[in-house]
Amino acid sequence: MAETAVSFAVQLCQFVVEERTLVTGVESDFNDIKDDLESIQSFLKDADRKADDDDEGGGTNEGVKTWVKQVREVSFRIEDVIDEYIMCEAQRMNHSIFTATLQMFPGLLRIMNPHHQIASQIQDIKSTLGKIKERRTRFPFQSDNESGSYRGSKAPRIGDPRMAPYFIEETQVVGFESPTNELIRRLVGGDNEHTLVSVVVGMGGLGKTTLAKHVFDNDLVKSHFDCRSFITVSQSYTMRELFTEMIKKLCKDKNDPIPKGLQKMDDKTLIIQVRQYLETKRYLVLFDDVWKEKFSDEIKHALISNNKGSRIIVTTRNMKVAEYFTKDFPVHIHELQPLSSEKAWELFCNKAFIFEPGKQCPKDLEDMSDEIVQKCGGLPLAIVAIGGLLSTKPKTIFEWEKVSRNLRVELERNVHLTSLIRILSLSYDDLPYHLKSCMLYFGIYPEDYSIKRKRLTRQWMAEGFVKKEGTKLLEEVAEEYLTELIQRSLVNASVLGFDGKVRSCQVHDVLREVIIKKMKDQSFCHLMHEDDEQVTVGITRRFSIAAISNNELRNTSNSGIRAVFVFDKGELPKQFMDVLSVKFKLLKVLDFEKSSLNFIPDNLGNLFHLRYLNLSHTKVTVLPRSIGNLINLETLDLRQTQVHELPKEINKLTKLRLLPAYYRKYEGQYSMLNFTIGVKMHQGIECLKSLQKLYFLEANHGGIKLIQELKMLKQLRKLGIKSVRQEYRTALSAAIQEMKQLESLNIGAITKDEILDLDLASAPSRLRVLNLKCRLTKLPNWIPNLKSLVKLRLGLSNFEDDPLDSLKNLPSLLRLNLWDDAFSGEILHFKKGGFPKLKELDLTRLSKLSSISIHEDALVNLEHFRFKNNPQLKVLPQDLQNLKNLQFLGFAEMPVELVDSIDPEKGGAHHRIINHIPLVQIRQNFGEKFHDYKLHRIPTQINI
Repeated sequence: MAETAVSFAVQLCQFVVEERTLVTGVESDFNDIKDDLESIQSFLKDADRKADDDDEGGGTNEGVKTWVKQVREVSFRIEDVIDEYIMCEAQRMNHSIFTATLQMFPGLLRIMNPHHQIASQIQDIKSTLGKIKERRTRFPFQSDNESGSYRGSKAPRIGDPRMAPYFIEETQVVGFESPTNELIRRLVGGDNEHTLVSVVVGMGGLGKTTLAKHVFDNDLVKSHFDCRSFITVSQSYTMRELFTEMIKKLCKDKNDPIPKGLQKMDDKTLIIQVRQYLETKRYLVLFDDVWKEKFSDEIKHALISNNKGSRIIVTTRNMKVAEYFTKDFPVHIHELQPLSSEKAWELFCNKAFIFEPGKQCPKDLEDMSDEIVQKCGGLPLAIVAIGGLLSTKPKTIFEWEKVSRNLRVELERNVHLTSLIRILSLSYDDLPYHLKSCMLYFGIYPEDYSIKRKRLTRQWMAEGFVKKEGTKLLEEVAEEYLTELIQRSLVNASVLGFDGKVRSCQVHDVLREVIIKKMKDQSFCHLMHEDDEQVTVGITRRFSIAAISNNELRNTSNSGIRAVFVFDKGELPKQFMDVLSVKFKLLKVLDFEKSSLNFIPDNLGNLFHLRYLNLSHTKVTVLPRSIGNLINLETLDLRQTQVHELPKEINKLTKLRLLPAYYRKYEGQYSMLNFTIGVKMHQGIECLKSLQKLYFLEANHGGIKLIQELKMLKQLRKLGIKSVRQEYRTALSAAIQEMKQLESLNIGAITKDEILDLDLASAPSRLRVLNLKCRLTKLPNWIPNLKSLVKLRLGLSNFEDDPLDSLKNLPSLLRLNLWDDAFSGEILHFKKGGFPKLKELDLTRLSKLSSISIHEDALVNLEHFRFKNNPQLKVLPQDLQNLKNLQFLGFAEMPVELVDSIDPEKGGAHHRIINHIPLVQIRQNFGEKFHDYKLHRIPTQINI
């Protein structure tokens, strides 16, 4: 979509004009360019649609594609010129003496003055834009102002692939038995007083329409309702058309006469007509393919609740649509899931071997067929489309392997798969432009890659995709972007945290292929992956490298590259970083996570625009001093690297927001205090005024002066600090008191006997995570006052008195960990009403703990309970039977007496206590090896 590139260029023009740092004459040029772009922008939605529409006439379609490509490329040039101008301005400010010398030689100034060169480029861009505007008149584009309503995807017509689900026969419906039965039960049963709404939500191609139509046509459903109406909504509906069509279908279903003059009625009269007709009837209306949240508001006055058990079914790709219905209706939301592997195989065989005896897969094709079905990821539309394609191919391994290997090419050109592309593209096309760029990012990552939320959203921010909204942090806005993509069924949340937040996400493999096609069409990113053809690189803005080709980087003429991602774990060619730093000076994003990178050259400082540098899980040991020149750097990710000391020049990075830096030892002997190694920093960190996350800082390196400087970092939201001495307590308490935005605090003492009683006058009101690894004489009185605390870890604190009574009323606490003699007593007592929201509880290495009591009204929401290496806890706590919501119980390195008491094969008398828990896992240490056991309620046995 050229629309995205143009919108970004318009914003950049606006920015440089508002900054008022432009030299004379250039400001008016940028204003002219912005005006021209805005003029073109008003036609781009329609132009983009026509360029993507395969139904348009050949020559016209190719002409539109060329015009859109020219618009996109001139937008890239504008972006490059602006970034070059900003870089030159910064260099001019830093080299005033050099500039003064040049001014003594006007001829030399004209040759070397970058402003002169940029001004020349701007004039050329203005000329190019004028020609592009002129060529626009050759095409019948419709501007946004001219269109009366959104010209999105219309209701399906003859030949439209979305027409197919309306005509699927009963015998062709596969894998919907359970959701079908559930929906039918909700339609014909339940409360008659309210009009209930069942909303089927899922990504495109998942079978929402097929399921809904299957239920709608069920004989029991037909006989239960007086009248029924199936309405396809799509994106281009008007409510007048919708209500008119609905009442016609209702009348036809009931064999009633259609009211006269429907077309001439005003809106109010039409709604009254619908209400009057439905008032005495038990009706069923199915609204298929709803896109807009406000749809609920638009239909609620017409669809009267008449106490007769009427029902509404809605299908949508957007969870927000489903949630919005709850404002006015009782709603059941059904999230449609991909087909199981068995049902996916059945559907595939039904299509691929439709004319074979019994629709059976030949033995020699089973492995290849299974591989193809796996690629479809349970998506019925993909299975049907690819199965249909294969049904036309010779039944040989060679032919089927060729389709599997070249699926992306087949998707682009094979007529059997065009319907799949078009239907999956609808959700992307419906996105606002700022989310389209975010969505394309999923094509950058390799296939089946689980993408960490933080990594992804930080890259979006560095690219400038995330826009400031009021007082919200950019991170909050970026997470809202991701949430919306998930709610629109474009992205799957693959891993959730204990607090319900998305930790990792993915896109469906077939949808990823669609994204990659769009990504290439829009010059968004060039892939250097093993399964991609190594073709000549055209204009592109990003490189995604999973198969290193240094020559390809050297030979490319793309100087405007904005991001480079390296996923290849092999050895990087020599001078790889030098090529990046010299050739691509406009880079904003560099990501080497988990690559073999082991050295950062000093010319890294050339990358003036760099905002995001990810070196995590690499072999880098030292950062060059030139890193201080990266004055726009916002994220420096040094997790799991051997960088143990940062150069003092790091303190020049006044825009730095995120600095996660540590190394964790997962092998060999380690204690709680030396498990994580932080970084040493030099005095002067008080200059890092934008810093929001800093972990882990080795306090012992800078001493008390470094601790005192921390109080100037008032924007800190996450602080991890290690090797803290007792004499730092007062300074550290004072610094924490100044951090009004603090959400996460992790403090570790230099030795296990170091007492760190932090004296805070008031609790940090925003604190959500607290991790203390230090000796405490008593539980700090400010901890029980942390109303926002969701996670608490205490280690080495050596409390003699049970701390649970003080902690039990924390209103938001979801996870509690007591580790390494956090409690040195023998009995822990979870009292009545204690820990009302706690979901996870972990008791580890409490050397004297021998007994636990749990009141039947305590820990009422606990789901996960873990015990590890508690040598005196030899008897299973009887009160575990009180934990009715417990889903997982884990034991690791626990006394053999306790383990034997719950093993039914050893006559364990206490197995009945935990028989209600779905999963019980035991991990025992036998010599140097661990063995995992899983006890299930049914069957009641140990499986090794």
